[in-house]
Amino acid sequence: MNEKVLVTGGTGFVAGHCILQLMQKDYRVMTSLRDLSRREEVINMLKFGGLTSFTNLDFVKADLSKDENWDAAVKDCDFVLHVASPIHLAVSKDENSYIKPAVEGTLRVLRAARDAGVKRVVLTSNFGAVGYSHKDKSTLITEAEWTNPEEKGLSAYNKSKTLAERAAWDFIQREGGPLELSTVNPMAIFGPALSPVLSSGFDLIKGILDGSTKAIPNMILGIVDVRDVADLHIRAMIAPAAKGERFLALAGGVLSLPEIAVLLKNQLGDRGKKISTLRLPDWVVDVAALFSPQARALAPQLSMYKNASNEKARSLLGWTPRTNEEAIFATLDSMIEFGWIK
Repeated sequence: MNEKVLVTGGTGFVAGHCILQLMQKDYRVMTSLRDLSRREEVINMLKFGGLTSFTNLDFVKADLSKDENWDAAVKDCDFVLHVASPIHLAVSKDENSYIKPAVEGTLRVLRAARDAGVKRVVLTSNFGAVGYSHKDKSTLITEAEWTNPEEKGLSAYNKSKTLAERAAWDFIQREGGPLELSTVNPMAIFGPALSPVLSSGFDLIKGILDGSTKAIPNMILGIVDVRDVADLHIRAMIAPAAKGERFLALAGGVLSLPEIAVLLKNQLGDRGKKISTLRLPDWVVDVAALFSPQARALAPQLSMYKNASNEKARSLLGWTPRTNEEAIFATLDSMIEFGWIK
């Protein structure tokens, strides 16, 4: 297969799985890194995933906050999977530290893709851009909806993803020319890691497993396995029906953190003695939110409705995701394998 794909941010959790699946399907892959000294990190991830040949893989130094080298990154590419996005684990008082690089970085990639004659860009957005303004708890959230970026309690990260996706669709409409766009909007991403670097979403699970989370907040999660997220990106990349469409990525249904704690404790048996299944009352989080930025970020999540539909990806693209439990147990296996949990 001669088709070439740029995957932005090659060291990332989702990007690594995208590159792995593309190369397993014999695509040529270019991936961008902010620092080329991390090439071996990507290669080691792919080796862990089972690849033995890397002749179809190239690297380019490119930073979402800078114009340099994006023309080289997209040169001769048929498709772009724009997976990279700035993620700040620390709570910042300046929401522009999230928003500006997310929006400007997305537009840099789209302009470069358009100018290079790329067929389609698949943008990794997230559920936060879709469902956080949904008020009717009798209906499922679908891709037809948008989060209001001024929604009360919306995190700066989710606001940045909403505004970046809005900017992408506006760009396509106003100045995209023949360039096509699709977006993938995942919920909480779990599943197997390809490297010992702990993905940000795994912190929730780690705190439960090592016993450092003594009482579990009643946070509701829609879940998707990273392997299925990567698969959905590729389906959205090549399917004619995906042109101009958004796709929610979730296994279906929701799990609360206390339910996940019980799942893990039952799965581990005697090895799960440290796991607490004590629920943290919502009012405790509300009180803590008066003093703690972390609790303030968590509090709106406790009452948030997250029941969403994955029917569009299933029916339009033939996507068949793994279950919530499979994704959680694959995460557990990785955490044990890489020594994050003894």
